Amino acid sequence: MDTLLPKRFIESSLHSLANDKNHRFQLNQQDVQQIDNSEGNIHATRLKLPPLTLKPRNTETTVAAVDTSTIRLGETDTGMLMAVRGATVWRQNKSYKYTRLGPFVFHLTEQNKQNIYTTLEKSYFDTSHGQSHHGSPNLLQMPTRIACLLERWLQLMLARTVERGLILFDGSLTGGTPDTPTHIMKDILSTARIRGNLILAFSKMTTLRVNGHVITEFPIEQRPPYMIELDSLKPKPPAILLGDVYVAKLAFGNYSFRMDVDKEATIEQRIWSVEKLLANDLLSQSYPETLRLAHIFCTFTANEVIAMQHFAARRHGLKIVNRPDMHSLLFGPFGKGEYYS
Repeated sequence: MDTLLPKRFIESSLHSLANDKNHRFQLNQQDVQQIDNSEGNIHATRLKLPPLTLKPRNTETTVAAVDTSTIRLGETDTGMLMAVRGATVWRQNKSYKYTRLGPFVFHLTEQNKQNIYTTLEKSYFDTSHGQSHHGSPNLLQMPTRIACLLERWLQLMLARTVERGLILFDGSLTGGTPDTPTHIMKDILSTARIRGNLILAFSKMTTLRVNGHVITEFPIEQRPPYMIELDSLKPKPPAILLGDVYVAKLAFGNYSFRMDVDKEATIEQRIWSVEKLLANDLLSQSYPETLRLAHIFCTFTANEVIAMQHFAARRHGLKIVNRPDMHSLLFGPFGKGEYYS
């Protein structure tokens, strides 16, 4: 396993904190959502009916999942304090195991953002892909982009280490976006195929519609589990679909999910893989337990946020300040803050 990227995360984290002593920072616990904007470039959908019926396939198969999260810890007079963490979870022999990387705490400023992003990008891209030519994002986008770098690395490591298993991603298999260059996603999928793995990507939210209905809410008179393929998807360049898109309802309940499956897989491989997932993982409200646990293990708790804020203050000399909430000050009970406006 290539460990260069996590080493660079640690080095860049400590370097960004050590070089900015005596700065004051305003406490904050605002989650930074990783929003997939690729769906805005996809249109013209229809469902291939009837649904493909599924039944559990009792073949012992490893199920692995990966997710990352980032949180904004506070603002300083020159930038922001943020943290990122990733987690992988796998189910094997009827038990769950997990690994967490992080948290990595960064003090991001306009002066150091280019160096931090380039360092992390090179440590990942140079080892297997060649360096990307995207410049560093703006300061507000940096937490999400750093988390995406960590997530792609974790996905590639799972693709390299799991054998003849199912690998679950949070999101889609869309390439051509700043967060997911096409050659990165192609390399992850290719590596997984070489090891006999199949990648399934689950999206918790989707804006794709059929006849005016969001695809996961389209009325289907069919007992789960089932999956329905979407047809006539037309992504707008540079976005490219590297997986075929399905609506998957894998258990009884009110929820369905968008599920992307590797385009290179045959229809038999796709059906068998989802049927293996039914037999080898728990599915609450149609969502795989391994993916749910990956999200839980990488999410920050309130106690962890307080600990990281005090770590930055005591170890690295950043001074905590309590600036007034201008929305509450000006608008009283009607001022809910910038994140609610």
